[in-house]
Amino acid sequence: MIAIIDYEAGNLTSVERVVKHFGKECAITQDLDLVARAERIIFPGVGAAGETMSNLKRLGLDKALKDAVAQGKPVLGICIGCQVVMDYSEEDLTDCLGLIPGKVLRFPASHQDRDGARLKVPHMGWNEIRFTQDHPVFRGLPQGAEFYFVHSYYPEPADEAHCMGICDYGFDFCAAMAKGSLVALQFHAEKSGRPGLQIIENFLNWNGKEG
Repeated sequence: MIAIIDYEAGNLTSVERVVKHFGKECAITQDLDLVARAERIIFPGVGAAGETMSNLKRLGLDKALKDAVAQGKPVLGICIGCQVVMDYSEEDLTDCLGLIPGKVLRFPASHQDRDGARLKVPHMGWNEIRFTQDHPVFRGLPQGAEFYFVHSYYPEPADEAHCMGICDYGFDFCAAMAKGSLVALQFHAEKSGRPGLQIIENFLNWNGKEG
């Protein structure tokens, strides 16, 4: 069974539909026992870092996520679920889960592309990712695949070895990370068409070990 973390925010049902599309049993849940028994965990969502961390702590889900990663259970973070796995976020000046060393930064208010044209913040819409390292969750993707983004903040891992994929939005930022049994996506795989579905299917069949 796959546990989809319910931290009282986020578009959880779209993730549930994708998981069920692949014939997997899943539950949107806050139940700590159910999360502990789950074969793997998906932590999707939207929202602000401060409120997300507050809800996770109040529900005890912060410890549940840390325990799952420590046990080597496959965990997938999406969007805000990608950001709060870091040490710290500039959004709300938030201390986060610390599962991947690094911080979350805001795109500059006067953000520009490489030719000097102004870029909108939040970064919203489709953009290509260059996958820079081999990892089971990102195998089988077509060259030039684009994914759907909605975000004003982006992760910056302390160790480049944890960055699996890079997106260009005026400058290169890390859009996909992995460390141990944890994979984190800044984009919405569940809304990214066939390439996004490939990533989720890969995750559902992954044993939690890199390589």
